[in-house]
Amino acid sequence: METKPYLDGARDKMELAVAYLDEALARIRAGKANPKILDGVRVEYYGSLVPLSNVANIATPDARTITITPWEKAMFKEIEKAIINSEVGITPENNGEVIRLGIPPLTEERRKNLVKQSKAEAEQAKVSVRGARRDAIDALKKAVKQGMPEDVEKDAENEVQKLHDRFLKQIDDLFAAKEKEILTV
Repeated sequence: METKPYLDGARDKMELAVAYLDEALARIRAGKANPKILDGVRVEYYGSLVPLSNVANIATPDARTITITPWEKAMFKEIEKAIINSEVGITPENNGEVIRLGIPPLTEERRKNLVKQSKAEAEQAKVSVRGARRDAIDALKKAVKQGMPEDVEKDAENEVQKLHDRFLKQIDDLFAAKEKEILTV
């Protein structure tokens, strides 16, 4: 029997966990203007909730400012309301042409909270990677009962463990980079 499907399944799940972590960390505000912090904001648009990027142009003219230029004048109030009600934590300024978000410098306490939040996201990704390893090893053990040679199963288990270790290192590296970004004043 072939071990490739088991290894590929585990690798795919682990890659998804790392990709999700990367996306989650990008949404955490680190004191610099990053349009991705607005990815979770949904705006009421003709009766349905749509992502902010579907109704406006989002730009970062400098390191401390995000500008939002709605494509329709009627959307100013809706966009402001959506930002205020979101978890972004920044009050928008509207001059009739564009909506500006001034990114305030982070306090030491806020930085520590953001690092904790990032660490929790990284830990969640590690749990997903460990779950993928466990599922793959369980599937390999079942395959032994169905006739797979034990030495082939042990080799495949070792491969799964190597994958697990590699992805945990990636998660640690992503977290370390985000922590450095948050703590850099």
